[in-house]
Amino acid sequence: MSKQQTQNHAWLLASRPTGEPTKENFRFVEQVIPELNEGEVLLRTVYLSLDPYMRGRMDDGESYAPPAELDKPMVGGTVCQVAASKHADYQQGDWVLGQSGWQQYAVSDGSDLVKLGNDLPHPSWALGILGMPGFTAYMGLMNIGQPKEGETLVVAAATGPVGATVGQLGKMKGCRVVGVAGGEEKCRYAIETLGFDACVDHHSSDFAGQLAAACSAGIDIYYENVGGKVFDAVFPLLNTAARVPVCGLVSGYSSRDLPDGPDRTPMIMAAILKRRIRVQGFIIFQDYGDRYPEFLSAMKPLIEDKKIHYREHVIEGLENAPQAFIDMLNGKNFGKTVIKVPE
Repeated sequence: MSKQQTQNHAWLLASRPTGEPTKENFRFVEQVIPELNEGEVLLRTVYLSLDPYMRGRMDDGESYAPPAELDKPMVGGTVCQVAASKHADYQQGDWVLGQSGWQQYAVSDGSDLVKLGNDLPHPSWALGILGMPGFTAYMGLMNIGQPKEGETLVVAAATGPVGATVGQLGKMKGCRVVGVAGGEEKCRYAIETLGFDACVDHHSSDFAGQLAAACSAGIDIYYENVGGKVFDAVFPLLNTAARVPVCGLVSGYSSRDLPDGPDRTPMIMAAILKRRIRVQGFIIFQDYGDRYPEFLSAMKPLIEDKKIHYREHVIEGLENAPQAFIDMLNGKNFGKTVIKVPE
């Protein structure tokens, strides 16, 4: 191991946020990398994925996954190259998918790694369209949404890595696809590049009215990524037997209290009953992990034939991870947010 490789730069979780995360919740440190033991590999992070689910991991409440540990590198998926190896199955230079988090180097025994092959044209796509976001989009739409030709599909966060994929797959299934995105540029991209039939800017003062006009026949499938005012505008438009895959609720991840106002639970539950609406949350690898090969066999040909468009929002430098994460939670990214970590 070279002298340079003995130093690791990492972002630790310094404190748990109260409300919106701030850069003060993270601490940048330089650490010494331990010598490798037999059966271990040293990973150099090349790409770090930033995803909304990480906000939930910063809290210490009960959830589907354990919270990120204080004073440890912040959690996150990574695409790495093997920098050094004492493991029989890995050679220096191998590309792997891991969960080494917000740090430049990490040591692994190989049990948490997936080999990516060494001839990938876009290694970072293993964190997006060919990874967790793409898998989430595919299974949520196909298994829960069950799209049928002629139905209306509404997709929240329509230009993000999940929403963009959902919308394009919905079009292939013959749906009328209406996106919801933040800003004219994103809405234009959804229509002109992704092929959506319409897209509504949720910043518009007449958002609910514009959504209703775009969904004159009601909504058969609503792919939920956002919650909040988007859900409020969508819910009255849901048709009988509508399906709502619940992937995320990014608008509420940093909320500490219930919103002000009347209790609408009885009204919502009554509508779910009377209109026979199916609302189902899912955690992709816990619920569908065994179907990942099915997803890859379906998605890879679509990408190779350029039938699916995919956009990355690449930020250079590990030092910029906290601000990029905060910006992503506030919708300032355009596409899948990835940190490129220089050598």
